[in-house]
Amino acid sequence: MRVEFDDVTVRLGGRDVVQRASLTIEPGTVVGLVGPNGSGKSSLLRTLYRAVRPRVGGVRVDGQDVLRLSGRQAARAVAVMLQDAPTDFDLNVEETVLLGRAPHHAAFGRDTPADLDVVADAMRRTGVSDLADRMVATLSGGQRQRVMLARALAQQSPVLVLDEPSNHLDISHQHELMTTVRGLGRTVIAALHDLNLAIRYCDEVVVLDAGRIIAAGPPATVLVPELIRGIFGVDVRVHGDAEQPVLSFRPLSAADGHPTTGSPEARAESSIPT
Repeated sequence: MRVEFDDVTVRLGGRDVVQRASLTIEPGTVVGLVGPNGSGKSSLLRTLYRAVRPRVGGVRVDGQDVLRLSGRQAARAVAVMLQDAPTDFDLNVEETVLLGRAPHHAAFGRDTPADLDVVADAMRRTGVSDLADRMVATLSGGQRQRVMLARALAQQSPVLVLDEPSNHLDISHQHELMTTVRGLGRTVIAALHDLNLAIRYCDEVVVLDAGRIIAAGPPATVLVPELIRGIFGVDVRVHGDAEQPVLSFRPLSAADGHPTTGSPEARAESSIPT
């Protein structure tokens, strides 16, 4: 299912945290949104799952304005896994994952054997089957993240939004999660901090800074040292081959000729190649 952001501007706290963002994501594509803290990644994602209304512009899924969809229609189209899973509800893991089936039921509809099969498959894919009877509130942060992914998978929506999906996960589970996401065949949009995960698992990356889309395209061609220095303020060493490089980083100092103070816009304009 195609996703389109059309000239989206989001205003929060008296300032534009996303500025005139336009982006088209083709069906079945895995796209990573990368950028420093406060760059607008999460705010842009929130316009897709209707947690935030754009001040200007619009978001379409399969050609339909998401704000014109009913709540049930929107949930059937877009599933969401957020950074931090809530723990203030009295449900076990299986019951939590079953919540993903709610958009497919009529009001007060009962779970069917087919629903239970979908849930069992989602828990198996995310490695939480052995936690089925555990209360979510008793789980570690990483376990909760995997449960929330299972719930999103059980929703079976053609578009999957992941806001910092590797948050709280150890290295092994980060790669397991991204491998699972990569194999879904769905349109996936993920806000990522780890540039190496973006390079390894995303078809395309979109770089944001100060609310603006700075660059977009295949990871190996976009995440080059010059851009990373300008956006993130770190020096970069590239290892491995050209198609799937591995990046290592070290801080830049004023001695490197990099502006360590000032606005993100100033940093970006001084360092990003044109």
